[in-house]
Amino acid sequence: MELAPEQACPISPVVDIVFSRWTTPILWSLNYYGRQRFVELERGIASITPKVLTQRLRQLERDGLVVRTYHAEIPPRVEYEISDLGRTLAPLFAHLSEWATTHLDAVEEARQAYDGPR
Repeated sequence: MELAPEQACPISPVVDIVFSRWTTPILWSLNYYGRQRFVELERGIASITPKVLTQRLRQLERDGLVVRTYHAEIPPRVEYEISDLGRTLAPLFAHLSEWATTHLDAVEEARQAYDGPR
């Protein structure tokens, strides 16, 4: 019997939404630092291109995780902030951060042992 990914693992849709390569750093940054302009996000996330940042911000806005505010000024100003829905991910990020602090050294040791001489 073959199961759809979301049946085999009910968190698959969440992983697809939240844990893409650039989504997690964007959400982390907006949650940690608060409201930011595009250029601030771009500077804070190493090696992300403007095109990819724009695409991810649009997707996050579509998913309801980010709020985009346009200020009709001269020059125009656009700010991004994590939405209330996006903030509900903060405990998840905190747990993952704690896990990383506690266990990444062990992961690195396991990798070295696996990749070592055979």
